[in-house]
Amino acid sequence: MPKSIALLRGINVGGHNKIAMSDLRNLLGELGFTGAKSLLQSGNLVFQTGRRTGSQLEGLLEKETAKRLGVSADYLVRSADEWHKIVVRNPFPREAKTDPGHLVVVCLKSAPPKSKVDTLRAAIKGPETINSDGKQLYIVYPDGIGRSKLTGPLIESKLAIRGTARNWNTVLKLAALCE
Repeated sequence: MPKSIALLRGINVGGHNKIAMSDLRNLLGELGFTGAKSLLQSGNLVFQTGRRTGSQLEGLLEKETAKRLGVSADYLVRSADEWHKIVVRNPFPREAKTDPGHLVVVCLKSAPPKSKVDTLRAAIKGPETINSDGKQLYIVYPDGIGRSKLTGPLIESKLAIRGTARNWNTVLKLAALCE
């Protein structure tokens, strides 16, 4: 049975949208998905999905999480094959090897048009570098993410698309969970 990765956006951050990973794993089981595993407390799930994929699966998970757990959160779902492509197509292999904590993949709800990515690039005021690939952005934060002006809200406002970011270490750990 195929596996999927679901990333939740904006949970367990600053005391907001608190949700236990065990509750999310149980929810997946109640919905008929199997083999649910979680990684960290930031909403990273790997599970076997059957036939549901993409936006249909995201919508179901968002609806059921709100209904059953009382938490409104965006889900961004990728199949294990899509996740493998995210790893393989990384345009920053040197940074992945030497500084994986400062390489981030932003998974987006949809692929941004080139004009929006160009607008985002023009808004960068620091040393950050971005590369767009379908529904993903790869971003290198050489001076760290905490001090950067290239924030999630800025990215979403320039692209007009919601997303959630994971550092390269987490990306690789999720890939390993799919094997």
